[in-house]
Amino acid sequence: SNRIQINSMDLIPKHLGEAFVALENERFYQHNGIDIQGIVRSGWHFIESMGKRKEGASTITQQLLKNTIFTTWTEENGNMVKMVKRKLQEQYLALAISKEFPKDEILLRYMNAINLGQNTLGVESASQRYFGKSCSDLTLSECAVIASITQNPTGFNPIHFPKANAGRRKDCLDNMLEL
Repeated sequence: SNRIQINSMDLIPKHLGEAFVALENERFYQHNGIDIQGIVRSGWHFIESMGKRKEGASTITQQLLKNTIFTTWTEENGNMVKMVKRKLQEQYLALAISKEFPKDEILLRYMNAINLGQNTLGVESASQRYFGKSCSDLTLSECAVIASITQNPTGFNPIHFPKANAGRRKDCLDNMLEL
């Protein structure tokens, strides 16, 4: 895979971690690996929409597990039993990981594993692909651009869909300011 591992948070701009937290898991530093409030919100929206609206409730810790351990999740193809089993396993392991590793270590591992489109895995590869420089040199706006890709690596690709990415980047920056 196209991945360049970063081994220390010292090599990643503070704003890059903040951008991922703002978009993917704003209570990351407050919960124990699973976000009960997010699960309740997601469930409520699912019930309210009569099953038509699915909303993510995975934490950064759970997404790390999904991207590194449960890599066949895309093959579930609507199989609710498989999905629920994986989600329960993710939650159990997320609790265990949160006991063993500090939050910044979990965030670093997540940022090294996340799919950021165009065959790039991790923030260093994405930074070089999209901006031609190391992620340690990213500006605040560039950090938001990269974090904005995660929800839909094809649809929020800043090269092919700059307007879509710009909208998500604005949301990211607004969330960062609010947090």
